[in-house]
Amino acid sequence: MLITAWVDVNAARDPDGIALALPTSAVTHAEFLESTILAARRLRAAGVGAGDHVGILLGAEIPEYLAYAYGAARLGAVAVCLNARFRSRELEFAVTNSGLRLLLTSEWFDSVLATTRLPATCRVVDIVHDSGFLDGSTSVTVDEVYEQTERVSGSDAVRVVYTSGTTSMPKACLHTHDALVAQGEAVATVLALTGTDRFWAPLPMFHTGGWTPFLAAQSRGAALHHCVRFEAPSALRQIVDDRCTVLFPGFETIWMEVLDQPGFSADLVSAARLVIIVGVPERLRVMQNRHPDVPQISNTGSTECGGFLCMGEVSDPFETRMTTAGRLLEGMEARIVDPESGLDRPVGVVGELLVRGPALFREYFGDPQATAEAIDHSGWFHTGDLLARDADDRFVFVGRVKDMLKVGGENVAAAEIEDHLLTHPAVYLAAVVSAPDTKYVEVPAAFVQLKPGMSATESEIVAHCSGVIASYKVPRYVRFIDEWPMSGTKIRKVELRERIARELA
Repeated sequence: MLITAWVDVNAARDPDGIALALPTSAVTHAEFLESTILAARRLRAAGVGAGDHVGILLGAEIPEYLAYAYGAARLGAVAVCLNARFRSRELEFAVTNSGLRLLLTSEWFDSVLATTRLPATCRVVDIVHDSGFLDGSTSVTVDEVYEQTERVSGSDAVRVVYTSGTTSMPKACLHTHDALVAQGEAVATVLALTGTDRFWAPLPMFHTGGWTPFLAAQSRGAALHHCVRFEAPSALRQIVDDRCTVLFPGFETIWMEVLDQPGFSADLVSAARLVIIVGVPERLRVMQNRHPDVPQISNTGSTECGGFLCMGEVSDPFETRMTTAGRLLEGMEARIVDPESGLDRPVGVVGELLVRGPALFREYFGDPQATAEAIDHSGWFHTGDLLARDADDRFVFVGRVKDMLKVGGENVAAAEIEDHLLTHPAVYLAAVVSAPDTKYVEVPAAFVQLKPGMSATESEIVAHCSGVIASYKVPRYVRFIDEWPMSGTKIRKVELRERIARELA
């Protein structure tokens, strides 16, 4: 099955139903179908065919973004989703790495493109002002597009999303139609989506967290309500005004901003039946208590897994929803293994998560070595994530293999320390990294953001940990921070490690 099949079905079944709702406009299923056909005609006239890679570097143009991505899919081409936050170095790498035939963009990106060395084989198209590209649709008929689509298979590649690059240059995760269909169907099943749902999401379309809500919504004929650019006041207003039923803020950094808006009260989100959010247990409890009548579930996943891998369920007990990421999505398999020996770990014991299944990415495009290192001969993807599986087959996220500290020979999970730090009444966010140490090789260093109007000292933070967690887990250093180095929605811990290392050098 192709991801475009849902578009055709929804337009035939409910042409006037909403496919995409933005703060100031909306696109019906029929209009979205028409936009993907028009996009495919323009792309075909520009020489795009099966197997070609089409880069999309757009920001606020969500309808156009999706139209061209799905238009490329109709031709058997691959939409390469470029991070709108890329600077010249990253953009140059991604464009070269992905082998773009065409780069669709807008004048918003003129300045970064002016300083980016692009291959001569990559044509840059301004989707607003390039009349030659826009008028090219007249030379390609609708029938020609559908004839091209008939040649496309579910096993064909359809999308590349770059990993967030929190530790190194981003990798190009390539997925097939089959994989994205599997992701959308599985997520929609767990969420019990119907055509009447209004699925709110703030994450950009170059992020897998932007794609998965749209795929799930499309699979049931529901509407994706997207805030375009996340700003907490307008995001809350959209959730309230549109009476959104399923909320996917994704990350605690986003949802806490919404919950901390002046005048927020639980009744403002009373139309919602579910919130999906990732965070440490202590923060999850805080967020759930802000809207006790709207159940909150957690999840875990990755770009490579297609987005979501595990999801909790509304019927799960409160503490289960606060402390686990739920069970595997339909069709997905997982193992928890010793990162060094590769042997399976028993229930309740932390190890590296290995994954395989229908939603898994096919490869890191342009990087066969990285692909071979990540996916073994049996098809298991080695995620680098540390999890444990409980007796009920629910998964608990602990941290990254590379996010483990080795303090004097003792393994320490940064997430465990972060979870405890959040119990301090003045702490808003915390990130723990390793700091070099002559005796223990490395020790914990905590970066802490305080709540507005609150204060705390380094000694107070240390005292909060001492005697409560093991002595070797107590942060040796505490640094207060107001602005985090971010990669999309994730804190760039590599920069924090470098910062503390420079300070101590």
